[in-house]
Amino acid sequence: MEDKRNIQIIEWEHLDKKKFYVFGVAMTMMIRVSVYPFTLIRTRLQVQKGKSLYHGTFDAFVKILRADGVTGLYRGFLVNTFTLISGQCYVTTYELTRKFVADYSQSNTVKSLVAGGSASLVAQSITVPIDVVSQHLMMQRKGERMGRFQVRASPQGRGVVAFGQTKDIIKQILRADGLRGFYRGYVASLLTYIPNSAVWWPFYHFYAEQLSYLCPKECPHIVFQAVSGPLAAATASVLTNPMDVIRTRVQLKESSPAPRPRKQNLNLGVSQTGGRGCGVKL
Repeated sequence: MEDKRNIQIIEWEHLDKKKFYVFGVAMTMMIRVSVYPFTLIRTRLQVQKGKSLYHGTFDAFVKILRADGVTGLYRGFLVNTFTLISGQCYVTTYELTRKFVADYSQSNTVKSLVAGGSASLVAQSITVPIDVVSQHLMMQRKGERMGRFQVRASPQGRGVVAFGQTKDIIKQILRADGLRGFYRGYVASLLTYIPNSAVWWPFYHFYAEQLSYLCPKECPHIVFQAVSGPLAAATASVLTNPMDVIRTRVQLKESSPAPRPRKQNLNLGVSQTGGRGCGVKL
């Protein structure tokens, strides 16, 4: 009798590469469309001081919807879609690294840990400049700003079109920080996403295995694999959310003319936000 607890792990050599990339991009885009409003809300909650603008996720959702309509929940979305490139680099690096590590260790946990961390290193090197621009676009509100820069209105008094806003933000970043401005918070991003990815994959396989013991024999593997994904994401988010708050603030806040000691900067980020945005991130 087949042991249903032996969950098959599909490795790189088993993949149909054409379907893998085509369906991967399509599904990632669908997921991005559905969760982007909550990404925007999370970013605003992490940046605000205390509860100066929003009192929580639902309050932010309602206020943004009232002020800017549905489009307000998708500010910076077009720019953010360029991270689909880094997403494909991520999965490719992950699979190839797993294949490489398999020559030295057959432990699935070790392979997942090393591959997840390596994939995030590659992906973040591509993602951070896109993230910096899209986050500044997320911070745009009618008549005021939440971040370092504000999109200028056109001389006719009308709002600037999407790519016009992007161009304006890019010019302001270049003027203020030069090319280095596009990698603002790069180290904080690595300290956020490398651990996040490194723990997500082992937890995913751990939850899948444990659920396979708990579920009835007739339960298809895809069910507890589908449940394991959100559980692993929730676990990784709880562990890395404090650094994610710091990363967001570093990328969006003004540079201080007289920098405080590093320890005091970190304390400021934590004291003003606590675990803000963690619930949205999950």
